[in-house]
Formats: sequence, structure tokens, C-alpha cells
Amino acid sequence: MSRRHTHLRTESGIPTAATRATPSSSSSPSSTYRLQLCPEFPFAAAEKTVPYLASLGVSHLHLSPVLEAVPGSAHGYDVTDHSRVREELGGERGLRGLAAAAREHGLGLVLDIVPNHMAVPSPLHLNRPLWEVLREGPESPYARWFDIDWEAGGGQVLLPVLGEPLDPAACTVGEGLLRVGGAWEFPLRAGTAGLPVAELLAAQWYRPACWREARTGLNYRRFFTISQLIGVRVEDPEVFTATHAKLLELVRDGVAAGLRIDHVDGLADPGAYLRRLRAAVGDGCWVVVEKILAGQERLPAGWPVAGTTGYDALRRVDGVFTDPDGAAGLDRCYRESTGLPGWEDTARACAREVLTGDLAAELGALERAAGPGTAPAVREVLIAYPVYRPYPGGGELDPGALAEAARRAGAVAVAGVRDLVRGDPAFAARFAQTSAALRAKALEDRAFYRYAPLLSAAEVGGDPGRPAVEPDGFHAYCSVLERDWPGSGTVLSTHDTKRSADVRARIAALSQAPELMDAAGAGAGAPGYDPQLAWVARQTAYGLGEVPDRAERLAGALLKAAREAALRTCWTEQDAEYEASVARYVPAGAEGVELPQALAEAARANLLGMALLHLAMPGVPEVYQGAETEYRALVDPDNRRPARFPREALTRLDAGAAPEGVAEEKLQLTAALLRLRRDRPQLFTGYAALAARGPAAGHCLAFARPGGLVAVATRLSLRLARAGGWRDTVLPLPPGRWRPVLPPPPGAAPPPAPYEGGVRPAELLAGRPVAILLRTGDGGGSGDSGRSGDGGRSGDGGRSGDG
Repeated sequence: MSRRHTHLRTESGIPTAATRATPSSSSSPSSTYRLQLCPEFPFAAAEKTVPYLASLGVSHLHLSPVLEAVPGSAHGYDVTDHSRVREELGGERGLRGLAAAAREHGLGLVLDIVPNHMAVPSPLHLNRPLWEVLREGPESPYARWFDIDWEAGGGQVLLPVLGEPLDPAACTVGEGLLRVGGAWEFPLRAGTAGLPVAELLAAQWYRPACWREARTGLNYRRFFTISQLIGVRVEDPEVFTATHAKLLELVRDGVAAGLRIDHVDGLADPGAYLRRLRAAVGDGCWVVVEKILAGQERLPAGWPVAGTTGYDALRRVDGVFTDPDGAAGLDRCYRESTGLPGWEDTARACAREVLTGDLAAELGALERAAGPGTAPAVREVLIAYPVYRPYPGGGELDPGALAEAARRAGAVAVAGVRDLVRGDPAFAARFAQTSAALRAKALEDRAFYRYAPLLSAAEVGGDPGRPAVEPDGFHAYCSVLERDWPGSGTVLSTHDTKRSADVRARIAALSQAPELMDAAGAGAGAPGYDPQLAWVARQTAYGLGEVPDRAERLAGALLKAAREAALRTCWTEQDAEYEASVARYVPAGAEGVELPQALAEAARANLLGMALLHLAMPGVPEVYQGAETEYRALVDPDNRRPARFPREALTRLDAGAAPEGVAEEKLQLTAALLRLRRDRPQLFTGYAALAARGPAAGHCLAFARPGGLVAVATRLSLRLARAGGWRDTVLPLPPGRWRPVLPPPPGAAPPPAPYEGGVRPAELLAGRPVAILLRTGDGGGSGDSGRSGDGGRSGDGGRSGDG
């Protein structure tokens, strides 16, 4: 639902081709387009976008979860019924209608599925399996669905759903129900209706409680720290069958051509789950997993998937447009102005806080299972663990984590943890699931908000301690991705990113002008002044810029950032006086919001360069709704605002109009590459880095797809300008004659002839910081390949059928 990495041999994040499980990438989309469904944007509304999206050039629509969810849910990850398509979206008839309309336009559907958890909804009876367990207890046929520790709860499931501690006087009984305060209804255990209230409450298979009790008393597995989402045991074959029957039917019927697996790290045995799923859907279904690869971690070779959802690509694309020297300067300035520690210390402190606080119930269960002599080591191993989790059959626990934990808890105790993980499958699974939740909550949802020298690096899948990626590292990653996981997803903006790609592009430009952040200290010394929040506010304001509802959107994002950072306030212990002061950090006017002209040009180069790399590099790129044009969004719910689809602008560009501003420049670039991917997939095979020569070679990031395409981007453009520009830098080209895909910008002369042998970036990139070249003789031309007068389809070659 939410939620790593660079050198070819040491940090690729991917296994070698010789050891990975396949299916073939032949079923992979050419690209996907994410649509966020909700009651205000149901299947019928999505259907109306199909002609436009087909003309844009995507091959598949990627839908947020479609199964029955909590009424009014804006996201659909709170599933209540796996057997039904969500009625608020238009039901199964609406989904099948959308699939048919998509098929008519050559598009397939990819469904986002949620195997890890279900909702603890209001009303509770919406989740029938859970309702039956609450009524019948551990003997219920549905008891196997959920990870419930009945012994830890004294034979009852703790239900932390109440706003206040349970008041027996607020309880009433009738019609087989226990009602609490008029807001909640619970099922009564058979034979208990006539008991006095105190005895009746003690006799149930559950105990209603205040939400605060979840931290220490919860006895069911949940999604991260969200007690309203109860973990599902899909490792049980019967549970898998029951929870996947409708989804498998949709795949068999051709409604769905691909699946995105949400939060695969929450499962007891992700590999076994994915093998069972692959057997059920066959090799023709494209499957990717939401999986964060941390440090030198590799995607497990035995997983029969096309790859990840793409956060590993996001970090490389972002990082290659980040100036390492400027980022280091921002880090020094941030630590001096805030007095806060560096990244490693921040990450460790946040891990300890979250594990012993928010995840105290999960830690307590592991410590009880480990026993008193080993319990302290459980804590230390979890805190030191460098990746999200270990996997069954994956070998030993990480040796570095064991060594670090041994220094704190003793070698004997750590050996006990290792032996438990080796020999006790139940302990191993719960350890792994807790580790995944800890990494997500401690890093993504706390440390990334607390440590803020460069906010563009504090992104899902990112590494704020090493925000920059050198070109060699980017090329190494792409080479291995193309060799081993060519069907893996790649993303820049998602429903889970804390800042959209175009916001991050603007913030990353600050790494080329770190002196601009000196003004973040303005106001220091005032009563109650928070230098950390001031720093966050200034970068966030620069990233968002002057947009509609700016003050309101900034204030909402800053309040969330302050609560997540948990330095002065937090979600569970809110400081009302401090929170009331948050809005004062929002700039009142354009000053402190819009970037200076030179930096705005650097942001434009970043924005277009990131889009180019994402759409031309190996993998299957996904465009988030509305992000084909300039898309500035902050953390949810801001990034789930109603999408704007630039139909009219695309029509004008297709008719030959020049793009107006960076938004239309991005749209033109995006449409050109998406259409090439769909209509001429052979262009996007193979990968070869291209190295420029000359005084500004390091600012030219280029690669060839040997099928006949070259992509060229400008990196660190402000530093380039300050150093004197491109001068006599030359980019050697592969053999052949090469023409630009995009028409020359207004006022720029067309290329005198096809390029051969090499090209000067000063000429190629004179009016636009990016370029796409096609080899002539391969069907390429000067502009026509990026445009299509028939709405972006080029005969049957542009059709993907139903996937």
C-alpha cells in the first residue's frame, strides 16, 4: 500500500539471469497508466478516459483496488469482501464494461490486489469472516483466516476500535448484538445474551477497547501500525482460494491482463504465495510486486514475477539529477541549523522508537516466544536489520545485523535468535513480518520526515544518506535491469510517493544552489520557533511552487510532516498549541515559493530529464494519473486529488502546435515515447551507455537502445551554465544516421542533416534540455514517430488486445 541499490556487481538490487525464476517478459505491457478509483471516480468515469489514454500511447490501465471496501474509502486497500467487485465503483458489471471499452481501444487492465490484510470496518459485519470469528471464536471455520494470538489475549481478541475506554454503562444488548455507545455493534456469543453486562463482556470472544490499547495489547497481526487493517493468512491454501477466487476469475475471463501485488513483504512466505499465484494465473499474466530493495538487497531469485513496482528505478532516476557536493553542503547546513544528528543516527533512533513504542505489541509477542534470555537480542537484531526482512529458504539472517546486535545484547543471546529463525517457522515468519513493518514505519514514516536536508531524497525506496547517484551507477542499474528483469515496473510518481516527481525535480535543483536554503533560518530565535519545520516548509514550498490552493495544501502537508517526524507532536499525542503554529511556516506570498529564474531552468531540465530517462530506460514505465503533464502534488491525500487529463493540449500538439510551457513540453515528450514503446517495441531492447567527451562530459547523460533509439538528458544544468556551458563537448553516436524525434523548439533551427558519428550537445540541446534520436532506415523520421494523427494508434501494431 505503501511503500533499494547502484553498482552493477555490488548494488544492482537484482539477481543474475542465470539464477532468476522466469516467466517470459512477452506478456509485459509497453507501459501502464495508474488510475485512482473512488466513489467520485468510478469505473464509468475511468471508461470515459479510455480514448484519451489510448491516444496518449499507454498499453494498459492500472486500477487501484477494485474489490469491496469500507464504504466511502478513497483508496480501496481496506478490503471487506474478496468475493465481490466494489458496488460504489459500479460493481462487476461496471468493471467488465471498462475492460470491454479498454479492449476496443487496444488496452488491457492491470489490477492492484491486496493479499495481506482486510479492514476492521465500521460496521463490523461488513467483514463477514471477521464477524464470524468474533461470534464463534477459535472454532469458527474462518478463524484460520487471521493471525490471532488467542493465548496472549486471554482467549479474547482485543478490538481497539473505541474512542474512549469501554464503559459498561454504555452497553446495550438486543437482537443478538452488543451495542456500545450507539456507534458500534458486535456479535454475541451464543448463550450469553441474558448475562449481566460484566459477565457478558467477559464471556465474548473479543474485548472492545480504546484505540490506545493497541500499542501494547493488540493480539492480531495488522498492516504496519494500522489496527483497522487485520492481517490475512494467505499462506493457508483454503484462505488463498477463498480470497483469490474472484480475482482469478477476472484473469481467466480476460478482464485483467496483469496484477500488482500490494505489500508482498507482509506475507508469511512471499515466495510460496507468488508460486501459488503464478500457477493459478498462468505465464501470460504480468505480475509485479510492491517491494522495496534496500542497500545491496536483491529481488529473491525464486519469485516468478516480472519484477518490482519500480521504486528501485525511482531512486536511480532521482539520484542522477542530484548534485552530490551540493547535497553534502545541504546536510551540513541542516545539521548546524537544527542541531539534529545525521542520517544513520536518525534512522537507528527512529527504529528504536517505533519498535518499542508503536510496535510494542508485536515486539512483546516475539520476546515472549524467544524467552527472557533471548528477548533483548530480538530487539537489537530487528533494529540493526539493514533490509526490510529475511525470507524463508533465503539462508541466514544478515550477518552485519547479527554482529551489530551482538555488541549490544551479547553473542549468546543473538545466537538464540538465529536458532529460532532457523528452527521455528512460526517465529521466523512473525520476525520477518515485524521487520518489514518496522522498516516501513521507522524509515518511510518517521526518519524520512525527521531528516530533511534534501527532501527529494526522502522518498519511498530512497536513501537520504546517499541521495546522489553517479551516471556510471545509473547505467549499471539499467544494464542489469534490461538483462535480468526487462518486464519490471518503473515509476516516478505513485499514490504512495510523498512528493510527485515534478515536485522532487524542483527540490533536487536546490542541490545545485544550496545557498538558497540559508534563508530557512529566518525567524530563528522567535518564541516556539522550530528550525526543522522551517527547513521542511521552505523546501516543500519551493517544490510545490505557486499552484491553486497552495497555502491550504502546504499547511496540510506540513502538519502531517510534523506529526510523522514526532519531534514536537505526533499522531497519538498531539500538541495542539504547537500544531496551531504550523501554518505560520507557510510563505504568505510568492517569495519563498517560486524558484529564481536560473534555478527554475534547472528544475525544468530535471523535470524533462527525469521523464525522458523513465520512459526510455529498460522496464515497463508507469505514468501516474495526470503526470503526463506537469504534476505537482504532495503526500496523500494531496496526491489523490481529482486528476486533470490534458486532452485539449494533446490534440493541439498532435495538430502541430508548439508546446506552451514546461507542462506541454513534458506532455509532448511523454506521448512521443509512450507511442514509440507501444508501436515499435523493438526500439526498446538492449541497453548501452553513451559517454560524451569534452569539458562538460559529466553533464551529458545518454544511452542507446540498440534497437534504434538514443536518449540524451542534461544533468546538473545550473552547474553546467556556471562552468561555461557545453563548449566543445561531443557525444559519440552508435553507427547509423540519427534524426530527432521531437520537432525543434520555437525559434530553433531544424537539424541541418541526420547526425552521423557524433553530435555536439550545444547544438542538439540548444532549445530543450533533452533529446530523443531515432536511427533512420529503421522507420524513424524527423518528428513523425512521436506523433500520430489517428489518435496515437498505428494500425494493429499499436494494439495490445486484452493483454
